[in-house]
Order: sequence, then structure tokens, then C-alpha cells
Amino acid sequence: MISIYSIKPKFQQLLKPLLHFLFKMGVSANMITCWAILLSAITGLLIWFEPNQNMLLILPLALLIRMALNALDGMMASTYHMQSKKGEVLNELGDVVSDFLLYFPLLKLFSIPIYILIAFLFMSVLNEYAGILAKAVSGTRQYDGPMGKSDRAFVIGLLSLVFYFTQALIPYIDYIFLVLILLLMLSTFFRIKKTLNPK
Repeated sequence: MISIYSIKPKFQQLLKPLLHFLFKMGVSANMITCWAILLSAITGLLIWFEPNQNMLLILPLALLIRMALNALDGMMASTYHMQSKKGEVLNELGDVVSDFLLYFPLLKLFSIPIYILIAFLFMSVLNEYAGILAKAVSGTRQYDGPMGKSDRAFVIGLLSLVFYFTQALIPYIDYIFLVLILLLMLSTFFRIKKTLNPK
């Protein structure tokens, strides 16, 4: 199934110079993971307390930086042999926490009904759990879309930019998120199916 995750190798190539620089500066993979969580917390708090027009530009930028940090921590761990159980736990929990910190403030920024936002957050967590469960069952972490972590970041960032320039889609925000929830259900189904039938 098509997903933003499929372009990850090209994205990682662009980040290699930064990766080497960070390693020379003594930065560890776990430090990068913590930076991503901290960035998500600061951005989420800013949006929650100041849900203004400028935040519609800050959110996509924060999501892009977070995607880069998420790619860098994995690259750092594999390239420089920093893999650890602690790092894996921090990475998986950090992703879920960061999603919550960044997306819950959409309640104010996008004026989404809370029951729709909670359903979106719940399915996001369930989707990530399905990916982690795959590793426990089959030994391979599943990242299948169509609404994986990177896909969610891309869509939310794109919506923020659209809302910054036009209010035309605002009346349809409920329907947009209902579609995202359905795509999350589909993504979760594909992950479970591939876990049970890896071939």
C-alpha cells in the first residue's frame, strides 16, 4: 500500500551530512529521540495556548523537523552501532507521546469535535501498536500505510498550510478527519494481515 514511508531511503540520503556532523559532535541516537519528544512538547504547548494563524505555519515546520529527527535517530543507531533495548523502547514510546503532544492541540487549532479527535488519536496509537505487535509475533516491525506515522505528519502538515492560505476547507474538517480515521483502520488491518500472513 502506498505510503510516505516508501521515500524514506531518499530522505535519509539527504540527511547523511547532518548525521556525520552530529556524530562528530558526540550526539547519540537516544539524544536525538529525546530532541524529537521535546520539540513535540514545545510545539504542542505553543499551539494549545496560542492557537493563532502563525501556528498553522509552525506546525508543518515542526512536523518536518520531527520526521528528520526520527530518521536521524534510526540512522545514528544503525550506522554507528548504537542499537539498544533502551533506545528501541524510547523510540516507540516517544513516537506515540509525540503524536499525542502534537495532535491533541488540533482541538483548538482546527476546531475539531473532541470525539473525532479522540478517535483519530486512538486509531493512531492502535496503528502503531499493530506495527510493534508484528515485531513481537514475526520479528519484523510493520510500517505499512496508507496512514502510518509519516503519512499522518504529511497530511496534518499539508492541512495546516492549506488552512493558513484559505478557509475554504474549514467546514469540511470533520469529514476530512473521518476519512483519516478510516484510512488508519485500513492501515491497521494491513499491518495485522501482513503479520499473520508475511508472504
